[in-house]
Amino acid sequence: MKNFKRTTTLIMIAVFAIVLAACSGGDGDGTEGSSDAQTLRVGHTLTESTATHIALESFKETVEANSDGAITVELYPNGQLYSSERSAIEAVQGGNMEMTVTATAPVVGFVPEYKVLDLPFLFPDNETAYEALDGELGSTLLEKLPEAGLKGLVYGETGMRQLSTGNKPIEKPEDLEGVKMRTMENDVHIEAFETYGASPEPFAFGELYSALQQNTFDGMENPLNLIDQMKFYEVQEYLTISNHAYTATLFFINNDLFEGMSEENQTVIEEAAVEFRDSQRELAQENAQKGMEAVQGEMEITELTEDQRQAFIDASQPVYDTFQDDIGQELMDLALSYRE
Repeated sequence: MKNFKRTTTLIMIAVFAIVLAACSGGDGDGTEGSSDAQTLRVGHTLTESTATHIALESFKETVEANSDGAITVELYPNGQLYSSERSAIEAVQGGNMEMTVTATAPVVGFVPEYKVLDLPFLFPDNETAYEALDGELGSTLLEKLPEAGLKGLVYGETGMRQLSTGNKPIEKPEDLEGVKMRTMENDVHIEAFETYGASPEPFAFGELYSALQQNTFDGMENPLNLIDQMKFYEVQEYLTISNHAYTATLFFINNDLFEGMSEENQTVIEEAAVEFRDSQRELAQENAQKGMEAVQGEMEITELTEDQRQAFIDASQPVYDTFQDDIGQELMDLALSYRE
């Protein structure tokens, strides 16, 4: 009987040891594989037809293919997860969502130096903006994001913003005197239009068509593709190709999440993000061209000459002075170097 009990005990110990070994072995091989397995939720506020979402679909395919399925990317457009860009950034910052794409304007709430990208008449064209954002200016700003818990991958774009009004053409800063302008909720943009003598006010984009139709505002400013898509040409008569502001977007990932990835998966994400950037910009440019074609014949179009543009640049200097402390002189000088 004693021998039976002893044998039973030895068998139980052996079985227990085998189980422990199996668990340990699983942790060694299985955990390494499972730690690389990752689902990345990318939430944004734009529709499926936008350049950003179309480029994100390609990003998803590239990441999943190049990671051999270790990374799954889920896309959530139309504000499905978070309805505003700021709340989306906060979600990524707090680890409640892995990735997002937003305009750079709300980023100033996390990194004030990003105000530099909102300065009026900073970049004369898209190509100059690309040179700056893909160069030293963009990388300098990206380096400030990890302190806010964010990792910036690449810059996309909404594009150059243009002026439109319903009552008169805009050819010089003085033409904006007394004009009721709808603006984004952006301190720099508001300050700029106040400096030109206009009466700027932030207003919900989704209700803007009706507000223009009812003359709540005399004018607005938006990229050409949105002027086309929202049919603003039906309620605005005059368009000025001003290129007064370039709206960049930023593709984020949670910084701790990214730093915890294997080098291989980091490379997969970074390389796919560069492809996203190039594709998104190309699509955005195509949409801007389509927008320009759509408004021709629908609006009276003025394209600023170099002298007219310089008059706006000169009139904008007080705006630069106002935000110099927030941005910092060194960063301001770097940004202005691309305009020379």
